[in-house]
Amino acid sequence: MAVACARLPGRHGARWALPLRPPLCLACAVETLGDGSASLVRKKHVLSRLRDALAWQPLPVIQLLAPDEGLCVHLIGTLFGMLHSVEDSSALDLFLEVLVQLIVELKSEQYLRCVLNESQKELCKATTMRGSLPTFTLLGKLADAIPVLADLLVVQHSNLVDHLLMGLTYPNEAVKAAVCYLYGKLYSSPVGTERLSAHFTERLCGVFLNTLGHAQTKELQVNCLGLLKELLKSDHFVSILMNNSKTEEESENPDFLEGENPLPLVLKKLLLTRDEMLQAASSHCMAAVLVHSPSRYGPAFIHADVPEFLFECLSCSNEILIWSVYCCLLLLTEERLFFSKCHTVYGVESLVRSLRDVLQLNNVELHKQGLLLFTEILKSTTGVAGTVWGPKTRRCRSAVLHAFSPDPKDIKMHHIASGFMPLGQPVEIKLFTNRGVCKEAIDVLMETVNCPVLEVAVEAVKAVAAFLSKDHLSSPPVPYEELQKLLEAVLKRCADLSPPQSNKGHAGDLLFSVSQSHSGNRNLSRVPQRQGQFLLNTLESFRNACRLAVEFQSDPMAQENAFTAPSSESRDTLSNFSEFLLRICDNICIPMVMNYLEKAASPSVMEVFISTLNTLFTVMPNMRDKFSKKLASSSFIRLTLELKARFCSVQSNPVLNQACSSFLYNLCLSLYSTMEKERDSSQEEQEMSELLQKGLPQLNYTVPESLLLLTENPEPFSLDQSLCSHQHCFILLLYFAYILGDRFVPEAELFLAIKNFLLSAQDRGDCPPPYICRAVLYLLAVCQDKGKDLDLRSLCAIKRILDNLPDLGLVYVHCPLLLNFFLHYPELMGRFGHQVLQLWFSWEDCNETETDEAGFGISDQLNSANPLLPILKSNSSILLILLDLVCSSSMDVARKVLVTLKSFLEKNEDVLVCDLLRSQFLQILQQLLVESSSASLQANRNLPLLLNLLFLVQLRNRGVRELDSTDFRLLHQVSNLCGKCTPRDTDLLQPSLNFLYWSLHQTTPSSQQRAVAVLLSNVSLLELLQKVLQCTWLWSSHSEPTYLSSEDALLCSGWLLAASLLIYQHRYNAEVHQTLSLDLREVLNAIIFRKKKPILLLVSILQFVRAILRQNFSSLLVTVIQTTAQGGREPQLISLEDSALLPLDVREVFSLVVSLQNLLVHVYLQKDLLLSQAVVACLETLLEYLCVKNQDVALHVASQPWHRFMLFTLLSGGRKSFLQPEILRLMTLFVKYQSSNIISQKEINQVIQEATEAKLPELPEATCRALHLFLCQIQSSCHQMEPLQAGTVQTLLESLLEQMRIQAKCQDIVCLGNVAVSLSHIGD
Repeated sequence: MAVACARLPGRHGARWALPLRPPLCLACAVETLGDGSASLVRKKHVLSRLRDALAWQPLPVIQLLAPDEGLCVHLIGTLFGMLHSVEDSSALDLFLEVLVQLIVELKSEQYLRCVLNESQKELCKATTMRGSLPTFTLLGKLADAIPVLADLLVVQHSNLVDHLLMGLTYPNEAVKAAVCYLYGKLYSSPVGTERLSAHFTERLCGVFLNTLGHAQTKELQVNCLGLLKELLKSDHFVSILMNNSKTEEESENPDFLEGENPLPLVLKKLLLTRDEMLQAASSHCMAAVLVHSPSRYGPAFIHADVPEFLFECLSCSNEILIWSVYCCLLLLTEERLFFSKCHTVYGVESLVRSLRDVLQLNNVELHKQGLLLFTEILKSTTGVAGTVWGPKTRRCRSAVLHAFSPDPKDIKMHHIASGFMPLGQPVEIKLFTNRGVCKEAIDVLMETVNCPVLEVAVEAVKAVAAFLSKDHLSSPPVPYEELQKLLEAVLKRCADLSPPQSNKGHAGDLLFSVSQSHSGNRNLSRVPQRQGQFLLNTLESFRNACRLAVEFQSDPMAQENAFTAPSSESRDTLSNFSEFLLRICDNICIPMVMNYLEKAASPSVMEVFISTLNTLFTVMPNMRDKFSKKLASSSFIRLTLELKARFCSVQSNPVLNQACSSFLYNLCLSLYSTMEKERDSSQEEQEMSELLQKGLPQLNYTVPESLLLLTENPEPFSLDQSLCSHQHCFILLLYFAYILGDRFVPEAELFLAIKNFLLSAQDRGDCPPPYICRAVLYLLAVCQDKGKDLDLRSLCAIKRILDNLPDLGLVYVHCPLLLNFFLHYPELMGRFGHQVLQLWFSWEDCNETETDEAGFGISDQLNSANPLLPILKSNSSILLILLDLVCSSSMDVARKVLVTLKSFLEKNEDVLVCDLLRSQFLQILQQLLVESSSASLQANRNLPLLLNLLFLVQLRNRGVRELDSTDFRLLHQVSNLCGKCTPRDTDLLQPSLNFLYWSLHQTTPSSQQRAVAVLLSNVSLLELLQKVLQCTWLWSSHSEPTYLSSEDALLCSGWLLAASLLIYQHRYNAEVHQTLSLDLREVLNAIIFRKKKPILLLVSILQFVRAILRQNFSSLLVTVIQTTAQGGREPQLISLEDSALLPLDVREVFSLVVSLQNLLVHVYLQKDLLLSQAVVACLETLLEYLCVKNQDVALHVASQPWHRFMLFTLLSGGRKSFLQPEILRLMTLFVKYQSSNIISQKEINQVIQEATEAKLPELPEATCRALHLFLCQIQSSCHQMEPLQAGTVQTLLESLLEQMRIQAKCQDIVCLGNVAVSLSHIGD
């Protein structure tokens, strides 16, 4: 064959050679095809070569054939004839392919008509339809290659249509397949659709549906579906195919539908074939039907249970099939029967798993379509009412219908544009009946939200918003933890789309800057529209979650996971979920929206955001107050007002206006209930609620406009109260904003506006309600320092309003600025100062502990933040009002006044108010003592504070002063008060004994003598003191050595007062009316066996021991009782040494000395100067007593070797310096008693040398006094000193005298652990 073809060009000429390898002679090829004797194999080879030439290089072939019309007709006729003479299927396919290629390349209508004429003749003379198969096939392929052929067939060869219909009824599926293919091409032409409309209606429809329903071969099925796809482009054909001309009642009958509408059943049958290509085509055709009118054609498919099989198809992995099923189901969601028959309940699990599998594919459009379907199912199963198709919806569907293609993604756009919201399924049937499917859905949503493709994430967030519904999540247990993770993922994904927020502190500032610098359209152009849409969907999701939490509050089964083990704590609780919502709103949601506000402010976004915040008020009722305060303090009142002014003026954006008004309403009422807890204000709250409901929707002004509104006056005789309502609403909003720190209006401007509002109210004779007056007064007080003082007219207006009130408490706000405002103006202070201060203390919370009340320390709150203290300092006349309150107010108010006065005196020592306070306190004490019994005095909580304050006033006098008549009267009253108490009344006795102790020590000798006489004449006081001292061995001390309980503090004061009275009674030889009896052994044992007694208590007992030792146990005031070791008082045989030391004995003396040595070492190492001084002083007094009684014993005690060991222990444990008061006083003692074995001349010289090198002005007072005593003792003793050393000692003594004269100005009385202690009393 190759050799023959290669020889032919030489016979016909080179011009007939086609550029193939090997060459092909076109003339020879034509001859071969026309040669009847040529074998079929040879012809197939020639056709194969000719097909290649037409496919790859058609131009040379056409250039040879086109000039010769006869040759073309001959070749076409030859090929056409062979179609009907050859039975070999492969040869027929080759003939058809070459013939179609040839006619297409010739591009001549003449040859096309030739083929059509021949085809018509062939169909007419064909004896059977089987013989017409090649003709039908050829026409179908030509119509596919040459679209205009369809118009020629229906216009000029219409009789061919009859042959097609006959072929469709022929019992051969190959013929039927070819006919269906050709029909499909005819109906794809608009001309064909129009011309063959009646043909389809009258003849073809039934035959076609029958053919489709009984097709067995895949070829026929595919071609039938292709024809069906073309038919479904026409609404008319769809109506005929669906036989939808029945009444609505008939359409509701499923039997009727199944019997009269075979198309849904046929398509359903194809879904069951398990052939994915047929399933995809079938679902595609369903979508093509439904896109015309889901409500009209959907019931037929739904009654045929098609949705069930569509959901089954989602288990495949074919992307085309899944896409087609998604589209079809998406259209079915627009028909209520789809949900009422609960197909979604059956198919949701398949859909969720399909979405999970689809996410593994790289098909963004498929992801979006699946999420859109899931979203619509979620939305439609929440009982949302349906809508009616409008003109816009029909236009959208029409556009989709005409643009419908094999890839029906336009269905999605149609569905969105339609605005259709289908009716939900029965309420009692839930979409997620399986918790596992619900969790799997959450996982799918989580994965899609985190998808890097923004379009997919947008659809996922829409699905999340629809998913967060009680209808989907009410089946217990609710997966709260999974929902938290999902919401957090949504919010974080949205937040990641925006750049970080700039450092702008307040929400109102953000909106204000946006509104001032850009218009709304420009802002939206700056921010990508898709980002804004994503934010909107995110906020809708969060809002739905908040609503879900609120709805679950009334469902006991949703409170917590009922399946939690009894011993474990479940985190799947509504409470935790609600806390999460508040926390994530604060951490992510609000900052995200504020970031968005820096660039744009969309009304729809802000409406959802504000309504979300409004819902959060009820998410956790116990956190509502805190949440409200945080919103108000973060400028959300200003933000909402700016939103209303910008977007809601002239009745625009009513939904946003309603959301903002509702938010402000709830915020104000919440803040009101938080701030007015102390008031019984239900009626006031109701009035405020009505005012806000009425006025807030119309309050759509900017801040400057609203300030001007405050100064306006309504028209005379006008019945319109809207202006007044607007003014009052704006004042309330300002009040709540300012009280929480959001001062978004300049204070000076606001002060002037409020002032003008008051004047205008006075001019028209109006008296605003109390809650408005309260806000007005507060705003004036807050802005007072930024504006000028109010003039007399304004003050008169305020006085008129306040005088008309039944109670000033109705307008009182517990605020330091308001207190300062009333006390700043004499006109207001004189008229209302007493009431305002009483209200201030009634509302003030002192929170003092019992320890604070009993002592001199005050609470941290009053110490650091009592705002009345600076006012008192600037206007001391207020003290008169406070002192009057102590007498005229309740016990609670009086107590708070006393606490404040105490704090004032401690902090403001430069204010000379002592005389005023002392005289007033005297009156109060006299009144209390006259009117009260002992029991009532002990129950009076204010009396301890009053006594503390009295002592504090006395303590203010640092120097010694003469006591006046007021002081002695106070002394008399306090001592009488003590006589009415028992030792258990520590809160009363402690400040009283401190006052008595001060009166003895901080005064002149003459006053001291009178004071001692007053106290010793009070028998009841001395009896009480006796009881207090005896409690030392009766009470068990629970205090640590460094801490004093109230009982221990009272014991300390009792011993110190007893020691003082003992000293001064002896000094002034005062008359005694009552003696004190003490067991000497108990007193000494308290020191020797101290059992961890508090240090100050040991100091106090030591002071008493010193006093009694100085008087040689012989005193008119104290009677010393001696008991034996067995507790008896019978006289015992005693030694000569013991008799000389009576009432002590040698054993007790040495025990006491050893105990004092040990105590000194112990406290010195702890650096307790007070106790160490007391121990040394007691040791000094003891040796003085021994020296008087028995000098040998005294010298023996002073020469004990342990003294030197103790001395050097102190030196090694301290600063290793002799210039320490304890060491110096001990060395003075040893020098005095010539204990050369304890201290040598070397140590004396070291002390002098160290004192010479020291800087005397830097030495403490106690050290200077001890050094002075030491040097004086050296001078008076018989120590040998060189003249130079003696001069040094004299110089040091003179310098120390001057230094002590300077240091003597320091305060002597100090408070240690609530006990008044005289330092000179201890260190003397």
